[in-house]
Amino acid sequence: MSAVNRLKELGLEFPQEFTPGGNYIPFRQCGDVLYFSGQGPRTTSGDWITGTVGEDVTVDQAYEHARGIGLALLAAADKAAGGLERIEVVKIFGMVRAKSDFARHADVINGCSDLLVNVLGERGKHARSAVGMGSLPNGMTVEIEGIMRILPEDSHGLA
Repeated sequence: MSAVNRLKELGLEFPQEFTPGGNYIPFRQCGDVLYFSGQGPRTTSGDWITGTVGEDVTVDQAYEHARGIGLALLAAADKAAGGLERIEVVKIFGMVRAKSDFARHADVINGCSDLLVNVLGERGKHARSAVGMGSLPNGMTVEIEGIMRILPEDSHGLA
């Protein structure tokens, strides 16, 4: 099944593209590798979703925030590559704004990882880091950056 069909099956649509909040670009392409700037969770109106995981945000809520970021990363990858069928995820780096004694960072970042694998299949499996932070820009709950590869046109979506 194609990535677009998987998105439809999951009832998902790409979020609105937002302008970066600083002097940077959403991604940089170097050869066949795409480096994505860190993204945070936003509401449909573009406001940052804020809070501290383990304090005023639950793990389940933060998982959904990370899932939304995964969808935003896929939207940017789709734009960069002209479609998702040639995208392979290499690595994601997830940061969770959490209480100092919080220990479930991986459970939160699974929201992004699970989405990438559900949409891209084997091409969505990736290396990953999941770490805790005392603060993140704009008070957001989660920030995730990624590295993806554009596969050759003749690969037919096979890694």
